[in-house]
Amino acid sequence: MSGAPVAPRLRIALLSESPADEAALRVLVEFVLGEPFTAVPPSLRARGWPSVEQVLPSVIRHLHFNTAADGLVVVVDSDDSPVHQPEHEAPGYHHPYCRVCRLRAVFRRATKNLPPSHGRSRVLRAVGLCVPALEAWLLCGRDTSVTEAAWTEGQAAGRPPYTRRELKWRVYGTERPSLPHEVKRAVQEVSRHRGDVRRLENDFPQGFGVLARDLRGWREPAAAAPDR
Repeated sequence: MSGAPVAPRLRIALLSESPADEAALRVLVEFVLGEPFTAVPPSLRARGWPSVEQVLPSVIRHLHFNTAADGLVVVVDSDDSPVHQPEHEAPGYHHPYCRVCRLRAVFRRATKNLPPSHGRSRVLRAVGLCVPALEAWLLCGRDTSVTEAAWTEGQAAGRPPYTRRELKWRVYGTERPSLPHEVKRAVQEVSRHRGDVRRLENDFPQGFGVLARDLRGWREPAAAAPDR
């Protein structure tokens, strides 16, 4: 007897600031979706926040016209920029310095007038923000002092609870890790969550949480509607 039909494996491209970020994302995206996916390479690589924002329109167009990718995941560090907030989710709202708002705006502009291609109207988007950097996510569940709330409260008070350099030391044992060591440690740390990302969503609700909600929405019919 044949069982229930199995949904096809999603084809997903990842765009981030570094190979270590991408390695961690591969694990986390699979954990959020609860299923493996097929990786689709983007047309360009980015190194750092300005580069991600700059190459994103070209990556979107390439994936739309030249691949059968279902979606694109983009994750960047917040650094010292404002952290995404619930009020930013209001229809038509755009914070000019929030990187989540800015990346979503790039998606809207880049996909607004694209004709259907490869059997879908557009490439789905998922955007996340590491507050203040990927290493904070890597420490989740191991260092309780590292949370999104701690960072935003310190940022508002003008006294950050830790620096990005300190986070690197806590994860890698050095502020200048080699790329192989950086990738290895990133995968080791995110793999601790073993498919259960609730702690990450709780400790980083506006950076990791928005990413998780975007990804889970891909399987919903509403995902076929245009972004706000």
